[in-house]
Amino acid sequence: MEGAAAVALRTVLRRVQQAAERSGRQASQVRVVAVSKTKPVSLIREVYDAGYRYFGENYVQELLDKAPELPTDIQWHFVGHLQSNKAKAVIAGVPNLYMVESVDSSKVANYLDRAVSSIGRKPLKVLVQVNTSGEESKYGAEPSECVELAKHVKFQCPNLEFSGLMTIGMFCQVAESKFVKLLEYQTINVNCQWACQETSNRRLKWEAQT
Repeated sequence: MEGAAAVALRTVLRRVQQAAERSGRQASQVRVVAVSKTKPVSLIREVYDAGYRYFGENYVQELLDKAPELPTDIQWHFVGHLQSNKAKAVIAGVPNLYMVESVDSSKVANYLDRAVSSIGRKPLKVLVQVNTSGEESKYGAEPSECVELAKHVKFQCPNLEFSGLMTIGMFCQVAESKFVKLLEYQTINVNCQWACQETSNRRLKWEAQT
């Protein structure tokens, strides 16, 4: 019999599928990451045993503690603020780190790039975090700077794979407008699977990967 956490996840996945269908998209285009911040390994194992493989953590030390105790086919997402001096530790300590979703400066990108290179693993997927709400309590690049940061990751960090943008909207009724604002800055599709290339007029062109 499934535990409460696994049942709750299935409920969320069902709601995501329904929302995707209403918007004319395939549910397979949307990935739900089960963020296990402060949750015990036993609870993560329960969800894992129910068949789920995508988990996220907010804190480096918590991820370093949990990852070795769990199966290596988990695809870990780091979703919290990453200090540049913690980049090497998280890369070396979590071989199955799938993505860092919170690159908010070229300094962090450079440290991650060097850390990945030093252990010889395949390129790490990253998202550039953008502060669309303007809140001082939130991290992220300024919207006007996110294109340059994305270009830096793409062209100056060969051990990173630029995979799109991430933002955290305000917890209010206007939160949706913050995601619309994110789209306005560089016409990004919701699935965030993008590759960028420089055109002859030095403008950044975004093309969805198929």
